[in-house]
Order: sequence, then structure tokens, then C-alpha cells
Amino acid sequence: MRPVFFLSDFGLEDPYVGVVKAVLWEKAPGVPVLDLAHALPPQDLRRAAYALFEALLYLPEQAVVLAVVDPGVGTKRRAIAALGRRHYVGPDNGLFTLAWLLDPPIQAHEITRISPPSPKGILPLPGWAPGGHTFHGRDLFAPAAAHLALGLAPEELGPEVPARDLIRLPLALTPGPEGEVLTFDRFGNAITTLLEAPLEGVVEVAGKRIPIRKTFGQVEAGEAVAYLGSAGLLEIALNQGNAKEALGLREGMPVVILPPPSGPPPPTDLPP
Repeated sequence: MRPVFFLSDFGLEDPYVGVVKAVLWEKAPGVPVLDLAHALPPQDLRRAAYALFEALLYLPEQAVVLAVVDPGVGTKRRAIAALGRRHYVGPDNGLFTLAWLLDPPIQAHEITRISPPSPKGILPLPGWAPGGHTFHGRDLFAPAAAHLALGLAPEELGPEVPARDLIRLPLALTPGPEGEVLTFDRFGNAITTLLEAPLEGVVEVAGKRIPIRKTFGQVEAGEAVAYLGSAGLLEIALNQGNAKEALGLREGMPVVILPPPSGPPPPTDLPP
């Protein structure tokens, strides 16, 4: 039995995460289900794509990655199961873009042959049953993930889709010196698309020049700093503060690594 690693933008104050896990348990009793992340910013595909990228190399091969961030639920976007060294289940909307840089899919199937879970207990009205078209996490993706967790053939889920036709977001990770702000974590740190960072130097973003250090603790509280983050991407932070708010950063903003200055480190040039 393969473990299922579950990521979503479902909030923890609603029962959605628990319902998806209940369906996994019904379809594949005893399947190990581990939470990667929930309560991600709603409909934020860049943030979710980064979360999968950060986690992927620590997930066992053959694991099932169940990811549900699905602003197009109920539309013509495809529900897919894709296979690389791991199994991926979710909407075909670019959510897996960065994960597939590390683990490219070699086979994919549209999920069309799944029976939704049946409700249990006594229904309140004759002929009534829960349904709708807005909870594919429960009705499509959880049963498909359970199917793969049991080691069953992905071909049984639906017709094959060429892996090259799967949707990717327009994102590229580069060694530099130019990149962009990819997304932000809950601390307001900016994660960029830059794969490398010198031990010394300067980053320019939003018209500000920020020194590069090994960690944010190497500058004073309230000062901005750039560093190589835990996912191997250059990040921009404010020591004990929120860089997104203080520096006026936003997704897609250009980021450039400049050569090390010849004089003393430049000021972080925070707004008054």
C-alpha cells in the first residue's frame, strides 16, 4: 500500500480535509495519509506549486501526491492522474509545474471512470443525496488517489493523456542573475525563482538593494536580507518582520543579483 501525501487550500475550520480523508479510508482502508499543507492561500497556484516543489524530494518514490487547489473545479479543466517516480492526482491546471521539474511525468490519464463515494446513514429526504460539481477533492481525486494507493492500474482511471499536453504554469527556475518573485510564505518572506545565491553580493528588487547573507540572523532586527532558503531558492526576508509588506513586494516582480559592492554593504533602503 502506497502512502498518500495530501495538500490543499481547504481551510481547517471547514470539514473538507476530514471528508477527503474519510473517503480515502473508505476506498483504501488503512492507507497512510500524511498532510503536506492545508489552508494555503485560496486558489493560489503559484504558492501551492512551490509547496509541492519544496516537499517533493523528501517524499518516498511511488508515493501518491494528492493535491487539490482547484479554482476551475466543475469546468472543462481535466482531472488527472500522472506518473513519474511518484503518482500525482489533482486538477490539470499547472499545480504540479515545479514538482515536475524534479520528477517529470512519463504517463498520464484523465480521471473519468471513478465512482463517487456514497453517503452513509439515513438521508433526510426521499431521493435526496449530496452531490454537486464543486467538490472534486471528495468525488474524484480522493477515490483516484485511493485506487493508486492500493497499487491498482492507472489505466483503469480513464483515457491516456500525452504527458507533454499537461498544463504548466509559465514559471522557470534559473541560476541567475535574473529571476522573479515566485511566491511568499506565511512569514512574508519572498521566495524567488533563483536557484543560486553567492555568499556575498546584493539583490535588487522593487528599486531596493538588499545584501546577501547566509541567514536572516546576520542582520539587525528590522533589516532586509537575501539568502539561500531551505528549498534551494533565493529568498528575501525582513529579520523579525514581514518583507512583503515592508518592501512592497509582489509576485512576478523582477529580482536581480548584482556583483558584490566594493565598499561597505549598502543600506536596505526601507520606506519611511
